[in-house]
Amino acid sequence: MYQEIHDFANDFSEWSVVRREGESFESLLTRFRKKVTDARILSRVKKKRYFIPKSEERRKARRRAVRRHRQRQRQEERAYGTA
Repeated sequence: MYQEIHDFANDFSEWSVVRREGESFESLLTRFRKKVTDARILSRVKKKRYFIPKSEERRKARRRAVRRHRQRQRQEERAYGTA
């Protein structure tokens, strides 16, 4: 657990931004937000906010897979028509 937290804390150095000469605060903030979004920092923080048991993760993954499968089936039916 400590290693996981430590690795997560070290990731912060990857998306720090330094203000360029003559750069406005708005463009600095835009660059920062883009780096955070690209690194998917917020999604990782949200996922790690609460403990989720492995069984719950598997259940959610299964539900996502079933939903994906149904959506693909519907798309194929629309594209090729039902036989």
